[in-house]
Amino acid sequence: MASILPVFLVLVIVAALMTAAFLFVPKGPNHTVIRTGLMIALAACYLMWMVTYMAQLHPLVSPVITIKAED
Repeated sequence: MASILPVFLVLVIVAALMTAAFLFVPKGPNHTVIRTGLMIALAACYLMWMVTYMAQLHPLVSPVITIKAED
């Protein structure tokens, strides 16, 4: 049985990366745009990974096994 622990572990890592992106982007005329872009990119990557991981844990359609009779 798979665990949901990796979802929360990766969430903590992404939150730490977002905090680092917020704190360490150098000041300049476009620092808000750069910060926003980095945070949205990290959030989108995390959501895509999480949806894919959760879809593998709990698929919507169960695999169907067909047994063919041999002639």
